[in-house]
Amino acid sequence: MNQIIRLFSSLVLFVFSAGAFAQQPLQVDISSGHLDPTPIAIPAFIDDGARESRGADIAGVIAADLESSGLFTSVDERAFIENIQDFNLRPRFQDWRVINANALLIGQVTRQSDGRLLVGFRLWDTRLQEQLTGLQFVTAPENWRRVAHRVADAVYERLTGESGYFDTRIVYVSESIGPRGEPMRRLAFMDQDGANPSFLTDRSYWSLLPNYSPSAQQITYVSFLDGQATTYVYDLESGRQEALFASGGAGLARIDPDGQSLSARFSPDGEQLAVSIELQAGHDIHLFDLRSRNLRRLTTHPADDVEPSFSPDGDRIVFSSSRGGGSQLYVMDADGGDVQRMSFGGGRYTAPVWSPRGDLIAFVKQENGQFSLGVVASDGSGEERILYQGFYVDTPAWSPNGRVILFTRGDRGREGTEYEIWSVDLAGFNLRRMPINGQSSDPAWSPLIE
Repeated sequence: MNQIIRLFSSLVLFVFSAGAFAQQPLQVDISSGHLDPTPIAIPAFIDDGARESRGADIAGVIAADLESSGLFTSVDERAFIENIQDFNLRPRFQDWRVINANALLIGQVTRQSDGRLLVGFRLWDTRLQEQLTGLQFVTAPENWRRVAHRVADAVYERLTGESGYFDTRIVYVSESIGPRGEPMRRLAFMDQDGANPSFLTDRSYWSLLPNYSPSAQQITYVSFLDGQATTYVYDLESGRQEALFASGGAGLARIDPDGQSLSARFSPDGEQLAVSIELQAGHDIHLFDLRSRNLRRLTTHPADDVEPSFSPDGDRIVFSSSRGGGSQLYVMDADGGDVQRMSFGGGRYTAPVWSPRGDLIAFVKQENGQFSLGVVASDGSGEERILYQGFYVDTPAWSPNGRVILFTRGDRGREGTEYEIWSVDLAGFNLRRMPINGQSSDPAWSPLIE
């Protein structure tokens, strides 16, 4: 684990200048669903012929990243007319326009004398015949996939005007059957495209409901290691795990809860956790300071208050509560004041998560035996928008740019409900199954990796 993190911090970045434009350059509209994605040509990056060259591999990862967004489609390489061999020469733009490539991405991979890779790219607008952006990265050879994700992020940002989300990781729950037929749930993580999967916890206990810190160096999760649901903080760099609460008050917080503590979420500055704890009767939302280790109770209602999630500015918290009868969504100040109900539709509302953009809150709704994934304006205005409906839906998680949502999807199988992680965009399009072997659930999406 430590080795992976050190490798991921070894990128050096250089910038190519882009020309001035007399006309409006290519721009991809992401405000609505896309049934006609923008064609982009991505030839294999030119390489120096060294052993284990990565030119074609890097281009393939970039193309897969961009296509996964639903906003782009890669032009088939069999249609290419020009065979680009010199990274520094201007392309023959007519050869690319005639095959309907609106954008052209060319790149070069060179192995330096110290063994590191120098990866450069140029993004061209074939209509204006102008370079839109260009960058170079220097990195260790084993870090080539991350360079590809960084290039895809740069292309996405230049063509959409918003930050990408490809240089990220996803932590989730891997579900399997043990040697004695018992269900097993342990934490796993992977790159956002499914590459480099690895386990974080072992098979000796259940692990559920992970959430990332803003730095992507810590996660919280719920464990049954001590026989009841207990919130843990896991430091990904050191591998250290510590219970937020433990029997007899031996955890980070010196209290002894009467029952379970549920999934915790970090504040935007990473210094506090909002967590639901069972004390005496019912669950209430608490705020735990990671520095002082002080715990402060925010809600005191007899009903269960659970699933807290901070707004991006840290000023508000959304949560679900049964205080109105069935489970509904509520918003309050981060100090517990000014509690306001924000969902009024039929059915039960659960699993609220505030968008990183601050404009929306994702939720799960259960009504008449059907589950739905939806979003609603964070100020309570407007109608809720349903993005997906199905047999079972749970645990939405936002991409760091707030344009894509991961969620747990359950479907009927031969031996009961089978769980997988899917994604959908804000327009309700581009529904995609995440490439995970076996059953999976409870996704959490990291911020962009620094």
